[in-house]
Amino acid sequence: MIDFELPDDVRALRAKVAAFIDEHVLPAEPQVGTRPFFDIVAELRVEARKQGLWAPFIPVEYGGMGLGPLANAVVQVEVGRSFTYLAAWAMNCMGPQDATMLTLAELGTPEQKERYLRPLVEAEKRICFSMTERAAGADATGMRTTAVRDGDTWVLNGEKWFSSGASYSDLALVMARTDEEGPRHRQFTTFLVELPNPGYRIVRDIPVMSEPFEPSFEGEGTMGHAEVRIENLVVPHENVIGEVGGGFATGQLRLGYGRLRHGMWSLAKAQAALDLAAARALERETFGKRVADRQGVQFMLADCAEQLYLSRLMIMHIAYRAERGLDLRQENSIAKNYIAHMLHNVVDTALQIHGSLGYTLDTPLAAWYVEARQQRLVDGPDEVHKWSIGRAVLKAYERHGTTASATGGDLF
Repeated sequence: MIDFELPDDVRALRAKVAAFIDEHVLPAEPQVGTRPFFDIVAELRVEARKQGLWAPFIPVEYGGMGLGPLANAVVQVEVGRSFTYLAAWAMNCMGPQDATMLTLAELGTPEQKERYLRPLVEAEKRICFSMTERAAGADATGMRTTAVRDGDTWVLNGEKWFSSGASYSDLALVMARTDEEGPRHRQFTTFLVELPNPGYRIVRDIPVMSEPFEPSFEGEGTMGHAEVRIENLVVPHENVIGEVGGGFATGQLRLGYGRLRHGMWSLAKAQAALDLAAARALERETFGKRVADRQGVQFMLADCAEQLYLSRLMIMHIAYRAERGLDLRQENSIAKNYIAHMLHNVVDTALQIHGSLGYTLDTPLAAWYVEARQQRLVDGPDEVHKWSIGRAVLKAYERHGTTASATGGDLF
């Protein structure tokens, strides 16, 4: 039997989260830019914690809701309806901090969790992830930042690029090369660094094409993408996350959740864009006829509906596999690529149906269009994922005489 119905407890949780967003978050969004952002967040957090809607994916023993992948996927699609990211901040599940917190929850020692995870869950501290380097780009195994053992400490030297949120963080997970000679995927280790630290210097926040939202008040910021210089950064051995040589796997664990979360939030944004497109098509008339009655426009909307449907199925299937501890690397790469393009296509279609109005800032579509472009780069660019997907297809055929296992064939 194949059952696509959500369990009763997950349905109830979804309704509770949706009500919180509808009744508290969305009415607060017009205030963004008119008063300090974190004053708004603080007020919403009081209500979120009162309702038990806090750190959805963090284990209960560390102060979170302890949700599994399926329940969290459903919650995150609702969270994604808040386009100033107020819902994510209110519930303490904002990216990219969420995936880094999850990494610490999964791989940290009991001592590390008590010392570092608890204040993160309590929203007393913030954390970032420093893996990407300018020269290496998407090739995590090409990073040149080094870590050399010196007794009970490690000394790190190198540079990092696009360390999102680093300028506002109290902690950083930093990946560095600890072995030049070992197997390629065992040459790296992840370290937890307390900030500020003179050895971890923010050079600048890199100007980007667009930030989807940045507060208006001086001295207050939510994100930024930092260029970092690491010079003689001393880290205690006890701050190794996972095991020495396990850094690549640590990074993939973190990126895996990030890719899935991007997909869940993209679903919400694409659905909102399609709703705007349908509303505009129904209300607008040209040459004596509703735009909605033109077959070409109906075809455009049909393409969007198809892509949204497939994206929902992908997200739910990946959540299903994650619930059961199954390997989801191939499925996650396929979904990451497909959903990034889906979001771009749906927002572009909605913008087109709005005509010149869509190109203005009188609707959110222009800002969403610019933001959607980054989804084809973050957590691995299209080409790297396609390369990985294609190799898996070939390996499947070599092993089994069919490519089915690399194309969802375990379903039937």
